[in-house]
Amino acid sequence: MSIASPFDGILEAALYAEDLDAAEAFYGGILGLEKIARVEDRHVFFRVGQTVLLIFNPARTAAGGTNPALPVPPHGAHGPGHLCLRATAPQIATWVQTLETRGVTIEADFHWPNGARSIYFRDPAHNSIEIAEPRLWFDD
Repeated sequence: MSIASPFDGILEAALYAEDLDAAEAFYGGILGLEKIARVEDRHVFFRVGQTVLLIFNPARTAAGGTNPALPVPPHGAHGPGHLCLRATAPQIATWVQTLETRGVTIEADFHWPNGARSIYFRDPAHNSIEIAEPRLWFDD
């Protein structure tokens, strides 16, 4: 039995937030992500480079969809999740200033043993958001 070829990357990632208005204001307003779609109090989706960030209301997505033409099974998580956004060192420095100016508390700002910088902060649903240099994991 052969194994399928490796993946090209992650197409989408999900976080969960009960207050989608606050999530939309944070990800669209503070982080400046492009909103793709919103369905009432069920979800709001954003473009992040070649990836889509899905923000779901955990109660609504656990109940499953209501459109029989889109048979996505119920799914979800409860409690804070984690997402790491990639950025260059100069971009991270700018993000520190931007976040502080907008009242977002930086929980941690440090360099890993390999020299890569990461900053951590929380979204309104208390998800842990990190911005890090790609060299944290990759040589590029």
